[in-house]
Amino acid sequence: MQGRPPGWPLQVKLSGLLSFDLNHFQPTSVVQSARMLHLVDQIVRAALAGLIVLLSLYVVAEAQERSATATSPLTAAQLDQLVAPIALYPDPMIAQVLMAATYPLEVVEADRWLQSPSNAALKGDQLTAALQQQSWDPSVKSLVSFPQLLHMMDTNLQWTEQLGDAFLAQQADVMDAIQRLRQRAQAAGALASTPQQTVSTEGQEIGIEPANPEVVYVPTYNPWCVYGAWPYPDYPPAYFGSWGGACAPADYVLGFGAAIYPPLGFWAWGAFDWRHRFIRVNHERFERFHTGHEPPGGIWQHDPAHRHGVPYRDPATAARFSGPANAARRELRGFPPQRTIVAPAAPPAPTVGGRATTINRPPTGPNMPQHPPPPAFESLSRGAQVRGEAARGLSSRMAPAMPAVPMPSIHAAPMPRAPSGGFGGFHGGSVGGGFHGGAVGGGGGGRR
Repeated sequence: MQGRPPGWPLQVKLSGLLSFDLNHFQPTSVVQSARMLHLVDQIVRAALAGLIVLLSLYVVAEAQERSATATSPLTAAQLDQLVAPIALYPDPMIAQVLMAATYPLEVVEADRWLQSPSNAALKGDQLTAALQQQSWDPSVKSLVSFPQLLHMMDTNLQWTEQLGDAFLAQQADVMDAIQRLRQRAQAAGALASTPQQTVSTEGQEIGIEPANPEVVYVPTYNPWCVYGAWPYPDYPPAYFGSWGGACAPADYVLGFGAAIYPPLGFWAWGAFDWRHRFIRVNHERFERFHTGHEPPGGIWQHDPAHRHGVPYRDPATAARFSGPANAARRELRGFPPQRTIVAPAAPPAPTVGGRATTINRPPTGPNMPQHPPPPAFESLSRGAQVRGEAARGLSSRMAPAMPAVPMPSIHAAPMPRAPSGGFGGFHGGSVGGGFHGGAVGGGGGGRR
């Protein structure tokens, strides 16, 4: 066999590592030509196999790293970052926020419900009666008396979801973080008793209660200012307001909005047991509006039925709130059994010219791909997904459906700058851990 057929490759290169120039290769026999082609084929196959192995190892290592990051416990720095906007709220209010944060879908629905002018105008017994008609968890209902707080949780849904996930997985650690930040604020001179709230210390634990249990003031503050020098440069405190970067003197940074008069049975039924690191349920207050649904033992327990399918952050938490054990807890609390939703039968395929056609649809249901949530305060896309699901669920129960509110991204405030002569004055209204300026009081006058 002399020469080459037309189109015969002149050169074979393998990833720049090995090269054969066939211009100078003149096979003298069919056997030599076949041996050379076989050798080239083996080299190509070996190179491709090695490349596939390397890619597989890389994909596995990347997946393991992401899984470990997503499911590993949050550090003290990450937890302090999460709770910084609410650590100085009164104890009953923080308890309601933490419990409600485990039900992000219902938080969104409640905020949309409250955006209706007719619902926003409800007060007193009318508000109580309207809330009793809703199927939300009692912790979510409790926040309706605080419209701006509820709206803050809705519009910063990624923070809300991460806070709830952290509380479910690391309840004691979250409560430790709150105490840690309160101690820093007290040391900085920002946390003390006022006409609006009473600050008490028992051992190493700092408690904050409304001065009048029937009147609530939501503190407004800048996390950069009230805790002294922030100790975690890589995990700046979560903050949802605008800020120029200069702090006020410590005794002025904590402000209060307008008075709020919430129904006690809807909001003040949960209190921290700081010593044992859980939330106790006040039987008398809880049973006043939520008869028959008090958790056994008077200790708050998460109810996954109000989660509405929002995935948990890690497999261990998901396993705790699924299966027969969860069904038993719901029965003890007086809730009806969870309904099993059966997908409707698919309609017959359309026909064209007497033959059935196939329609390709995106995957749905339990077999569709699930994306694990990223660690604290990395980029999230699930907040928009949860909000969309909530809007669809709300529109099926209410008419007309409320328009969706764009979700602003969580941002960290710039590092504070200390002008010459100490901290300069902080001008403008009080800046809150979750609110910016102005009063926080449910439309100025609160709810009676």
